[in-house]
Amino acid sequence: MSAAFNQVIESIRELSSDERALVAHCLISSLESKQDDGVDEAWAKLAEKRYCELESGAVKGISWQEIKNRVKG
Repeated sequence: MSAAFNQVIESIRELSSDERALVAHCLISSLESKQDDGVDEAWAKLAEKRYCELESGAVKGISWQEIKNRVKG
């Protein structure tokens, strides 16, 4: 492996789990060769809509632990 690769791996170990998840997302996204026009804008609009719903109280969020518990059944 290259020195740059080893340095990246060492740096990743210092990140929080949320930061590592974002790095993984960015790496996977970088492998995609073509992106549909407007995808980023659509995701941004959806994220803003959901944020506004949470802030207004129209919907209630749940914890990650609760999500894991529901999945485990």
